[in-house]
Amino acid sequence: MSAQSSRMRPGRTLEIWTPEDKAFWEREGEAIAKLNLWISVPALFLAFAVWQVWSVVAVSLPALGFRYSTNQLFWLAAAPALSGATLRIFYSFMVPLVGGRRWTAISTASLLIPALGIGFAVQDNTTSYPTMLILALLCGFGGGNFSSSMSNISFFFPKERKGSALGVNAGLGNLGVSVVQFLSPLVVTAGIFGIFGGDAQTIVKNGQQLQVWTQNAAFIWVPWIALTALAAWFGMNDLAEAKASFADQAMIFRRKHNWLMCILYLGTFGSFIGYAAGFPLLIKSQFPDINPLAYAWLGPMVGAVVRPFGGWLSDKLGGARVTFWNFIVMACAVLGVLLFLPKGAASGLALPWGPVEGSFAGFFISFLVLFLTTGIGNGSTFRMIPVIFLTQKLRGVDPADREGVQRATREGNTEAAATLGFTAAIGAYGGFFIPKSYGSSISLTGGAEAALYVFIVFYLLCIAVTWWYYARRNAPMPC
Repeated sequence: MSAQSSRMRPGRTLEIWTPEDKAFWEREGEAIAKLNLWISVPALFLAFAVWQVWSVVAVSLPALGFRYSTNQLFWLAAAPALSGATLRIFYSFMVPLVGGRRWTAISTASLLIPALGIGFAVQDNTTSYPTMLILALLCGFGGGNFSSSMSNISFFFPKERKGSALGVNAGLGNLGVSVVQFLSPLVVTAGIFGIFGGDAQTIVKNGQQLQVWTQNAAFIWVPWIALTALAAWFGMNDLAEAKASFADQAMIFRRKHNWLMCILYLGTFGSFIGYAAGFPLLIKSQFPDINPLAYAWLGPMVGAVVRPFGGWLSDKLGGARVTFWNFIVMACAVLGVLLFLPKGAASGLALPWGPVEGSFAGFFISFLVLFLTTGIGNGSTFRMIPVIFLTQKLRGVDPADREGVQRATREGNTEAAATLGFTAAIGAYGGFFIPKSYGSSISLTGGAEAALYVFIVFYLLCIAVTWWYYARRNAPMPC
């Protein structure tokens, strides 16, 4: 009765929520869960768009008259990931403390701060670098939202549907990375906000003077953020079942599998967000004659679109098996990138094969394979986590003990949700380390090869961890 009346009154706390009960799920649970999922998706989409807006804006700053070095530009592209990853640590515990509906609305509304700030700052090329760096760090609000969003959605769905639901939430949310890189070059060409959007800036391109409204790359998201925050407040639900203290959630820090999954998710999502953040600047630095914004958006789009498939495939074949083979392909794809890079100042580190001048086609295809595997791996690793923690809690519980099973399931879901959020926090640091690794490698050696070799070594570690703990025969925790 309580759950039934709550469905007619969206925005309220649901006192009864038992998705593992098939009768409840079919009667009313599925409809409520899907409503919350489909409001969560655009909120997460906007969070990723704001988080990654600097990957586009940073490329445009030199043409606007901003006197920043290449390393400083890589810092601006990497800084949102650094702050976003750090915020995720805190955001991962917020849903059980505050409530999914409340926190989704509040965290989405917070995106207005960096979106408005960047829109005003880029209109003045005398804006100081520290100011720009602060605005880049504030974009971390968008990165933090992922942990709370995934934690929240994990509570709504039964065990056999978690992989697909989390894949849809994250995959469609991740599309914000691709869309911001595709849409920004289009919206800056016209004064779409009229007198409210500020004056145009003049740039020189191919010997011609052009007018652009760079502020539109940030302002375009403002009305959608406001509308989505309102939709979350009035349309989503809080779950009484999801309430937990910080102490209850902090148990994950004692769980070995929490830390192991942090490593694996750093390899999948950390790679996705890091490659996405650094891709435009890497193209610009390695292939100067190529317009990076014409191609860079395709990689994140591939990774985002395929993520739900990774979750679905893992529901069918098992998350560990998919993750294991996925990391093997990732290591091979990085070798492909190395093969097609130009053999320049870092030729001592370059592979001895491949064209000396490099091949953008080969480089780009290799990166598309990388983005594809990051998306599949994102879905498979996030399918592994709920299974691991539910299995761990249910071991030793008599299936006939209904109360014991319910208690173990509730504790397993709470720890799984906290782990989803925390691993997302650790994984997001890849968005900082990968662009920064490119910048440091280019600065120290003249090329990006050194950074790519480090990535291969890390993927080999992920292969070993996945096989030993989860994928081999008689693994300690098959999933």
